[in-house]
Amino acid sequence: MNDFTDPDSYQAEEPGIDKKARFPLVWFLPIIAVLVSGWLIYKSISEKGQQITISFPNAEGLEVDKTKIKYLNVEIGKVTDINISDDLKTIRVSAQMHSSAAMFMKEQTSFWVVRPQVGLGGVSGLGTLLSGPYIELKPGGGRNKVNFVGLPTPPLLKTNAEGRQFTLETNNLGSLHAGTPISFHGISVGEVLSHELSPNADAIKLKVFINKPYDQFVRKNTRFWIDSGVDLSASADGFKVRTGPLISLLSGGIAFRTSAYDKPTDVQPENSEFMLYDTYEQSEEVFSGNTLKYVMYFNGSVRGLTNGAPVQLRGIPIGKVIQIKLELDEKTAEIRIPVTVELEPDRIEAVNNLPNISHKDIMEELIKKGLRAQLQTGSLLTGQLLVDLDFHPKNKITQAINNSSIYPEFPTIPSTLDQFAHSAQTIMDKVAKLPLEEMTAETTKTLQTLQTTSKAATDTLVSAKQALANTDKTMASAHQLLNSLEPGSTTHYELDKLLQEITQTASSVKQLADYLQQHPDTLIRGKKAD
Repeated sequence: MNDFTDPDSYQAEEPGIDKKARFPLVWFLPIIAVLVSGWLIYKSISEKGQQITISFPNAEGLEVDKTKIKYLNVEIGKVTDINISDDLKTIRVSAQMHSSAAMFMKEQTSFWVVRPQVGLGGVSGLGTLLSGPYIELKPGGGRNKVNFVGLPTPPLLKTNAEGRQFTLETNNLGSLHAGTPISFHGISVGEVLSHELSPNADAIKLKVFINKPYDQFVRKNTRFWIDSGVDLSASADGFKVRTGPLISLLSGGIAFRTSAYDKPTDVQPENSEFMLYDTYEQSEEVFSGNTLKYVMYFNGSVRGLTNGAPVQLRGIPIGKVIQIKLELDEKTAEIRIPVTVELEPDRIEAVNNLPNISHKDIMEELIKKGLRAQLQTGSLLTGQLLVDLDFHPKNKITQAINNSSIYPEFPTIPSTLDQFAHSAQTIMDKVAKLPLEEMTAETTKTLQTLQTTSKAATDTLVSAKQALANTDKTMASAHQLLNSLEPGSTTHYELDKLLQEITQTASSVKQLADYLQQHPDTLIRGKKAD
C-alpha cells in the first residue's frame, strides 16, 4: 500500500471571517479624559458661588489667585482680581466664593485681612508669615449682599466667642480703649468692645464682652473698677498697695468681683448696665440708699481732710466726707470751713426696733445725748484726717451763727491737737503776764545774799576749826592739871566733869563742821529729812 498520496488530492479550505464589529481599546483613554473633564467642570460650576467685591484701604499682602478667604480656617473663596476703586482712595478686591458660602453673604457680614500682629495683649497671625495674609469673615445677618467694605483692623469679638455683652458707665475713660482686657481674680475673661458718649454727653458707656463660663459671675451686686496694675493710695488708714496682671500695668484694664451676698440665680441678663468705679476702694463702699447729710463747721485747720475721708463712730466707718468748702462772711469778716458728710444709718444694726421712728429722729436723739464730731489723725505716716463721732455729754451744743448749707448742722468739738494748742497758748499767756523783770531782779538779790551767806559760813568754818585746835591745846593742859590734883578731891571731881562736857561739845562742833564742809547748801536749804 502506498503511504504517499497525491498532493493534488488536498484541497485548501477558505478562512472564516468574523463579521462582528469590535471597539478599539485605544479609544477608552480619550473617553475617560472627557468624562473626568466634564465631571470636573460640572463640579467647578456646581461649587462655584457668587462673585463679590470687598473694598480695603490698601492691598498690602493680597495676591490674585493666591489670597484665600477663610472662615474658621476653612477656605470658602479666593481673590480673583485687585483693582483701584473709582474714587482712587480704596482698593476693590474681587473674589469668587464657594457655593457653600452663600449663607454668609449678608449685609452685616464683616471682612478683614489677617496679618501678623504683635501687641500688649499677645501675638496673633503668626501662621501668615509662611502662607501669606488671608481674608477672614465674620457672619452676620440682614439681607443678601455682594458688595462689602472691609474692616481696617480685625474685630475684637471673634466669630466663635461665646459669652455675653454688658454696658459699663464711667465719667473718666482714661487709658481704656477697645481691646482693654477684663480680669476676674487675675484671670483674663473678656475685653472692651467699644465706647461712646451717652445721649446727654454726661457719661461714657463702654460695651464689654465676658467669655463663658465667667459671664455667670456677673450678678446683681457685681462691682467693676479700673485696674491700673499697681494701685498705690494714701488714706487715713495709711498706704495701701494693690497689684494686678502685668498687662494691666502696661496698658490698663478692668476688673470685677462678685458679692458674697449674691446667689447663683442672681445672674444678670445680657446688656445689663453697671457702674465702673475709678478705684478698688470706691467699689468696696457699700451704698444702701438711705443716707443722712449734715454739715459740720470746724474752727481749726482741716489740712489732711479730703473728699472721701471716712466718718467713723468709735472706730467703725458709717459714712464719708463728700464736700469741703471755704466760706467768707462779708458782714462779720469771718472765715468758716463747712464740711458736708454723708452718713449711712443702715450700717448700724438696730436692736429693739421702735415703730414710726426715722433715722433722722434717732440721730437727733443721739446728738442730744452728747454725740459730737471731732477731727482726728487717721495715720501719722500720711497725715490724713478723719471725722470721729463719739459722746461728749459735758460739751454743749454750739451752732453756727449763719448756716448757709441746705443740710442740718452737726455739732463739733475742737480736735485733740487744737485743744493741746489752746492749752499751750493759755499757759504761754499766763507766763507772759508774770513780772519777769522784777522776779529776775529779786532772784539776783537773793543770789547775792546767798553768796554773802556762803562766804560768812566759810569764815565761820575756818574760825570753828581754829577754835577746835585751841580747844585741843586747852584740853591737854587741863588733863595735865587734873593729873596733878589729888584723886577724890572736890577740885579733881569738878575739873574732870568740865573736861567731859568740853569734849562732847568739841565733838559736836567737829561733826557740824565736817557736815557743812560736805553739804554747804544746808545753810541755804536746810538739812534734808531722813
